[in-house]
Amino acid sequence: MNTWKTTRLLHTENSDALSRRTLLRAMGAALSLPFLESFAPRAANAANRKTDSKLKLAYLYFPNGVAEGTWQPEEVAQDGRILKLNKWMSPLESLKEDLIIPKNVWTPRGNGHGAGTATWLTGGRYDGKRIDAGGISVDQLAARHIGGETPLPTLQLSLKGEGYFSNNLPRNTISWTKTGTPTSRETSPRMVYDRMFRRADEGMADRSVLDLVSQEARRLKRRVNAHDRRKVDEYLESVRAVEKRIEFAERQARKADAEAFPYAIRRPQLGIPTDHGEYMRTMMDLMVMAFWSGATRICTFMLDHGQSNRYFKFVDGVQGTWHALSHYKDISGKTEDDDGKTSWASRASKRDMYSAVNKWHHEQVAYLLNRMKQVEDDGASLLDNAMIVYGSSLSDGHEHGEEDLPLIIAGGGAGAIKPGRALQYEDNTSMSNLHLFALHHLGTPVEKFGESTEMMTELKG
Repeated sequence: MNTWKTTRLLHTENSDALSRRTLLRAMGAALSLPFLESFAPRAANAANRKTDSKLKLAYLYFPNGVAEGTWQPEEVAQDGRILKLNKWMSPLESLKEDLIIPKNVWTPRGNGHGAGTATWLTGGRYDGKRIDAGGISVDQLAARHIGGETPLPTLQLSLKGEGYFSNNLPRNTISWTKTGTPTSRETSPRMVYDRMFRRADEGMADRSVLDLVSQEARRLKRRVNAHDRRKVDEYLESVRAVEKRIEFAERQARKADAEAFPYAIRRPQLGIPTDHGEYMRTMMDLMVMAFWSGATRICTFMLDHGQSNRYFKFVDGVQGTWHALSHYKDISGKTEDDDGKTSWASRASKRDMYSAVNKWHHEQVAYLLNRMKQVEDDGASLLDNAMIVYGSSLSDGHEHGEEDLPLIIAGGGAGAIKPGRALQYEDNTSMSNLHLFALHHLGTPVEKFGESTEMMTELKG
């Protein structure tokens, strides 16, 4: 039987107008498109849309906390405006008007490498005996309400862990469909890409998605206005760039495998770049594409597992593993947290190495936010229409601190957030208030999250 299928443009059932969720379809591919002016009849104006219809929500988690004093801005105006970030946060300096940096936010029911990671988005307590995170996570709760509006209800991304705890469940999970059920996470760029754009049951795994839908893309461009044609071209160029990056990573992985044999017995996971920065930025590009295309409106991204022992030797002057560096007051190299090979000259130098690792992660987040600022999304930038929460389940890494967690909220929240400010709470304020705020502005009808019944309304300004 002939398995080839004619490419086609999907329409709404009752209208000739292009659908907001139009896909370019072909055998082996389903390519979501960004918002186009031509998608809806002109009579359907913005006033008829839900106020939350444009909001995208993402949570970016990093482990091991930060050195005390390295997270707050260096200069803040009396009205709370951020005037200057500190040297360790300097990669985000050009984005300071897009950020809110709150002080004295915490997770009162869970903290630490394991329990804190597992409950960062649930607002619950972690019970290791029962594999119980104390509730559904905020992303999955939101997906129950709006997930049906997009091809993917949510997207769970993670970098492949490194070190002793890379397979430990609570340290590798921030997203839970219910109290004892963690979601699966995607660590392979190829798998993430295929989830968004390919139909596995239709085969053609080795062909470019753009090659498969090129004829239908040309047909679509004849039906839209000039502005939308430019946007489609820019979007397809972005898809092609990520395809090329993933293909290069796979070639490099196979090459590394061949050159390492017979010294390396294990088989590397296909498609994960050997360069850690390239790996992270590829995943961030995929997140941007997922939001831009309308593949999903909700995403979580673990920048590493909750007690990462990754080496950051590629950062100038950094020695030892990330977790060992987080215990910056221990310099002998002989504690249980150390690798048994590395020691440090002073507490100050080790603390600076620890902070340099966090600064490197700020550079990657700045890359993501700048990419989102460059993308048009329904009359604004993608960052304007997003709420990006970036933080950790530990405050001071050496002390395993539970109060004043490092946290940044980036983006305009589709008009719900007034960024560019440092937000000072005099008393400990639950992160569940933040989750409840996000749920409310996504239109999720809940009155309580975790232990909280109050929204973080201060984000509105």
